Amino acid sequence: MGWNRVAVAGAGLIKFGELFEQSYEQMAAGAFRAAVENVDAGFNPKRVDAVFVATQRGTLWGQEGIGGNTIPSAIGIAGVPCTRIENACPSGSDAFRVGAMAVASGVHDVVLVIGVEKMRDKSTEEGLLSRAAAGHPILTRGETAPVLFAPFATRHMQEYGTTREMLASVAVKNHYNGARDPYAHFKNEITIDDVLASPPVCHPLHLLDCCPQTDGAAAALLVNADKVDAYTKQPVYVAGFGVATDHPYLHEKQSFTTLKATGIAAQRAYRMADVDPTQIDCAEVHDCFTITEILDIEDLGFVDKGKGGVASLDGETSLTGRIPINTSGGLLAKGHPIGATGVAQITECWWQLRGEAGDRQVEMRNGNALQHNVGGRGSGVSVVNILTTNRP
Repeated sequence: MGWNRVAVAGAGLIKFGELFEQSYEQMAAGAFRAAVENVDAGFNPKRVDAVFVATQRGTLWGQEGIGGNTIPSAIGIAGVPCTRIENACPSGSDAFRVGAMAVASGVHDVVLVIGVEKMRDKSTEEGLLSRAAAGHPILTRGETAPVLFAPFATRHMQEYGTTREMLASVAVKNHYNGARDPYAHFKNEITIDDVLASPPVCHPLHLLDCCPQTDGAAAALLVNADKVDAYTKQPVYVAGFGVATDHPYLHEKQSFTTLKATGIAAQRAYRMADVDPTQIDCAEVHDCFTITEILDIEDLGFVDKGKGGVASLDGETSLTGRIPINTSGGLLAKGHPIGATGVAQITECWWQLRGEAGDRQVEMRNGNALQHNVGGRGSGVSVVNILTTNRP
């Protein structure tokens, strides 16, 4: 249908990593400053009409009353409407979607979407991620994130001949990209042998098949598309989005070689944006594990089902490949501060579309970029956003 009623006027993030020296509020303020500074024509923070904050702080830290409602004060715009959005790993991308709808509705002209997460101040043993993934007290006993995703890897290997080397190639590519991203948690290049030799976590996943726990924050400024020229002469528009859900428990899954919610969300986003997978120039996808990226690029329609591993090993998803994936380094290298992840992916897409990604810049043939997250218990929710430089 060609939507494009909302534009991204500015976006930015802080460097991801182990940010023990920064508070939750300081990280948020840093991301907001970065987004404001990246608005070409300048931006007065007082122009923000509303804020949507993506965070799992309540879930992870047991502080439900602290999170979204503290951010306006922390970033110097107390008084504006503010809503916290929590939707598992796609929290940031869903906050972006909701912010876009708020602008498109005409209720607000300028919306701030900000994602922020503190992941490193508590250990896993203290229940940080186990609390987030809590489910049935018996059915989910002993489950961790690697335990949830490993069966998808073994089944994909069984059905399609995917190898450990194919899985490892995802990590190698994303660390290569991350080494060229000044905001990435990990900035070291690795080899396939490094991945294979790293400590086993849950067969067939090894340590370097897994994304790190990371602190970080990212922000984006959404404005009415009719008014974006007051902020920038290089506008990027919200072309479409989609959200979908699936059964949360593994025993309810119909398949272990696809993440059903991703496929449904993608089709909804493609339909709204009036594009197909062949018209996407680059994509930031959810690679919490190497197998996840392989599933993603299949479910998003970039490669045929079962060919994700081959495409990765053959370099189709590299910076110079047919469909560059995770030019930022992805979750595997850049990190995964849950609430901030989707907004940071949006920022990378925004840079790529504007030709501002530096050493990571890829060729933009059609002017379209896709952002994707999947998460929740058993990958029960997925969000896809599509950005474009094509005017309404």
